[in-house]
Amino acid sequence: MDRILPHPSAQNTPATNPSVVSVVVIGYNDAAHLADAVRSALAQGPAVHEVIAVDDCSTDGSAEILTGLAADDPRVRVILRETNSGGCGTPRNDGIDAAEAPYLMFLDSDDVLPPGAVDALLAAASRHDAEVASGLCVRRELPSGREVPWQPDVYRKAQLVARPELRPRLVHDTLCVNKLYRTAFLREHGIRFPEGRFIYEDFVFTARMLAAAPRIALVPDTVYVWHVRRAAAKLSISLDRSDIANWQARTEAHRQSVEILRDARGTGGKRLARAARAKFVDHSLRMYTRELTARGTEYRREWWALTRAYLSTFDAADLDAAPAPGRVIARVILASDEPRDLRRLNQVAARPARLARPYPSTPDGTPVWATDLPQVTLEHLLVRPVRLLPLAVDGELRPSAGGSRLTLRLHELYGRVADAGPATVDVELVHRQTGAPGMRRTAAFTSERPGETWTAEVLLDLASLDNAVWDIRLRLLFEDGTARDSTAHAVAGPGLLRRAVVPSRRRGVLLVQPYATQAGNLSVRLAPGVRGVAGVAKRRLTRLLRQARTTATG
Repeated sequence: MDRILPHPSAQNTPATNPSVVSVVVIGYNDAAHLADAVRSALAQGPAVHEVIAVDDCSTDGSAEILTGLAADDPRVRVILRETNSGGCGTPRNDGIDAAEAPYLMFLDSDDVLPPGAVDALLAAASRHDAEVASGLCVRRELPSGREVPWQPDVYRKAQLVARPELRPRLVHDTLCVNKLYRTAFLREHGIRFPEGRFIYEDFVFTARMLAAAPRIALVPDTVYVWHVRRAAAKLSISLDRSDIANWQARTEAHRQSVEILRDARGTGGKRLARAARAKFVDHSLRMYTRELTARGTEYRREWWALTRAYLSTFDAADLDAAPAPGRVIARVILASDEPRDLRRLNQVAARPARLARPYPSTPDGTPVWATDLPQVTLEHLLVRPVRLLPLAVDGELRPSAGGSRLTLRLHELYGRVADAGPATVDVELVHRQTGAPGMRRTAAFTSERPGETWTAEVLLDLASLDNAVWDIRLRLLFEDGTARDSTAHAVAGPGLLRRAVVPSRRRGVLLVQPYATQAGNLSVRLAPGVRGVAGVAKRRLTRLLRQARTTATG
């Protein structure tokens, strides 16, 4: 039986007390971050009636930290689970059962609530008499602090959604933590998380919530900060995707979610179920497809078979509802028994999408993915606006003392590029961690092979930039007045994608390393000065020694 530790001075809350929210914080062996999470909930102010901290049988001293926090603030209630559940769902369900306030929220031990989050959600829920209030979550990359909004299109403005099917895009936000729920609503409809070791439990919980047809108040305020620690010794579930079991868990959670939505009373559930499948194709399928080129042969085969089996349960209308890049990927997978065209699929899965050569057509001129897969047609490319076309731009960066030369090569796409008339390209280098712009250049396109390729060249003074990784962003401008945001595909070849140490009047020396990201985009890593070059050499030597020791002991 779990142990609930009451605070010795805890008393019944008077009816006149404005504290109406229970915040459920769950954690397992996260002593380093747990206190920050609990304190961020307490700092929300008098609206918080209690912080229910559920420890999932930690062995790292988390229980002692929670006991200390409870001694300092009577609002902290501690639940110590005597057995580890293996997942996040069971401890959250413990919090639902223990909650005493009219509303509740969820918070993970490695994240925080920003100031004013509870007040913003509570005000919206009260104003609209809504069972659920939901706000913006930001993913904060650590240690850089760069923040990336999660599903920002859902939270452009404050509004009330009277029924979820009136805003199908709600299925894109599968998080449970950026929302305030009426406690009685969850209990009345039996809305709970899957028990035990169930990865992506948020998918199922959120589907159950939407299927119960609540009134949902949306606010544009940032109400949750999701900490992303990519360098952590143990990656979070959302970042650790190297094992095929992760994909199996994701597809199973999604399958259950779709069934829950589809079985909801009324026609609205079917509309939400279709939107959920379209979102899977556009988000999950593209994300994992981008990673296939970095996986081993056995993983690829298993992933392909699992994905093909799952996609075969989708209706044609489900795929038609998805944006074009994911739809094309799904149809290639369904059309082939074995993994194929992985590098081309990697390019289509990128954001923005790129369609690499070849560009075959059927005898009647219909664009197709491949001559041996004529059933995978690409006729949408003939009518799609230029600003949305998956244009392919190759990039070659050659470092030198006089300035690094970036050569861009834009390829034709079924006659659409020539019709638009390539004019110029804006090149911007963006700091990978902070998103800050570092340099911008503009160059004109010239015809290299008439009707087939256009090239542009710019000289980049990389020595003026900081020691960091810089992403290369492009904006293609055409004579017909249209524009397309894009990236450059990193071209491999003699003298390309190799480290180079070049002399620099400003820094003495500069290490320049062009490389391809997981999505195949061209980026560049810079290390200016003797100290920067030495640091890179030391880190590389350390990696080589570690690999050598691993090989020797293996």
